[in-house]
Amino acid sequence: MNKKVLTLLIIHQDNKVLLGMKKRGFGMGKWNGFGGKVDNGESIEDAAKRELLEEAGISANEMQKIGVLDFSWKDKPSDVLEVNIFKATDFSGQPQETEEMKPAWFLEKDIPFENMWPDDKYWFSLFLENKKFKGEFLFDQQNAIIKHTLQEHESISD
Repeated sequence: MNKKVLTLLIIHQDNKVLLGMKKRGFGMGKWNGFGGKVDNGESIEDAAKRELLEEAGISANEMQKIGVLDFSWKDKPSDVLEVNIFKATDFSGQPQETEEMKPAWFLEKDIPFENMWPDDKYWFSLFLENKKFKGEFLFDQQNAIIKHTLQEHESISD
């Protein structure tokens, strides 16, 4: 199995979330949290903070790991993306557009699921409710979900 470890960090304040419109690369044209690959010798937490700074120009003051999702595709079953999901409620700086992302705030009731990855609508409510979760999603070649599992967990460990 070829597993890539990735991060996803979403800012959640009051009844709003900060998402970014992906402007290039994997996921281009979709709203998403901020994140990416973990560099050699870097902790998952440090990677999440670095990606947030690179993609939105802000720093998370405090964050918690809230979920772990494994993604795979039917045509490449041995390639797995392990995405470690973090939530931050406090940050420093002003969100700004970068070469990779264009940040925008959304009210919880207005989250643009129709322009996000299809798995988001399954786990985002758990995220908003501060419930920890683990899951697996299998996609077809058009990124439609073939099957999935999703469960709440008391704690999320590395």
